[in-house]
Amino acid sequence: MNKLNNVDMGKVMEFGGQIRNDSSKARRTQVVEGEWLIKEGGPQFQSAVTFEGGQTMFEVDNPTFMGGGGKYPGPMHYCFFGLASCYTGTFATMAAMLGIEIKKLTTRVEADVNFSKVFGLSESPIMEEVRVKLHVVSDAPAEKIKEAEALALQRCPVVFTLRNPVKLTPSIEITKV
Repeated sequence: MNKLNNVDMGKVMEFGGQIRNDSSKARRTQVVEGEWLIKEGGPQFQSAVTFEGGQTMFEVDNPTFMGGGGKYPGPMHYCFFGLASCYTGTFATMAAMLGIEIKKLTTRVEADVNFSKVFGLSESPIMEEVRVKLHVVSDAPAEKIKEAEALALQRCPVVFTLRNPVKLTPSIEITKV
């Protein structure tokens, strides 16, 4: 099977068959470990993120109004990038599975962020909504594209995480100097 929309359908179908035969193969553990950098002048936080094909460095610097230098993407940039890339990739895959050829696909993610709670000045929600807009260029019928959209909204891991409460299990380990 060939690629459609830059999605290797052979690999998708192969993995689908594997998890159909053994549901335990559907589970993958994602891990990100990072460090807050005390030294001034560079990013405030960094993480060497390891993935199937290698490793890359993610660096974060808070905006200046949050005490950073504003020289690197902030945490919300990565959060929104994760949503945009996951949702767009899921849509492209669902479209490919439905036989829809996409000529161009772009995504815009935006939200209004209220930082007053961060400073303990209100109990207002930090965010009330996140807006995601796909722009699809395709010859496929609109109803078929909307079907791919519905499937992407149902199946995207990041969309699921934002729409459903997921148990957060924090812990802290303290070492005295």
